[in-house]
Amino acid sequence: MTDKTSDLIDIFYDKEKIIQNELNSQQIRKSSRAKYQIFDESEFTRGREILGDLIVHGMIASGGTDIDWLIEHNGGFIIMEFKGFHNDKINIPKGQIIAYEKLHEKLNQATKCYLYIIGCDDIDFLNPDSSIWIFEMKQWKIGAIPKNTRDIYGEDSGKQNKFIVYREYMEEISIEKLRDMIDSHWKEFERIKP
Repeated sequence: MTDKTSDLIDIFYDKEKIIQNELNSQQIRKSSRAKYQIFDESEFTRGREILGDLIVHGMIASGGTDIDWLIEHNGGFIIMEFKGFHNDKINIPKGQIIAYEKLHEKLNQATKCYLYIIGCDDIDFLNPDSSIWIFEMKQWKIGAIPKNTRDIYGEDSGKQNKFIVYREYMEEISIEKLRDMIDSHWKEFERIKP
């Protein structure tokens, strides 16, 4: 009898531990506190403004862009480019998408790379249920995302040096699902042999 009682108590407490662990992991996932923060926003802004002065009138070179988010772990990469929607479409400069195509190709020859283009409205990253729209570079390369340089809905914008991607061709997911995708890639990179 004591063995059965002991087994029931163990089962109860083990189940309670599992439930507590699940609650703890949910609380961590739903945290409203960013893992990394900009400590001196004015210095961050100043640095960006200084870089903007690099290319000046009279130079042959022009333009320039950045990578919004690059994560490296154990030799694997996750790259994210965020674009704001305007009339249910995002614009991607041709030079930027060419660079991303080449970067994605070269990194995948040597290791593993996921490159996401993410469209968003006024997004609240603290709300895990907020929506974003996303596609991965593989989809772009195989033509699953139309490569429009003119607005198919007739909005005349003259000469286009950019690609126009419509919301309807992107997958809507939540911020929480994006976080889960990033964590799943991180776990995948744990298995990469250096």
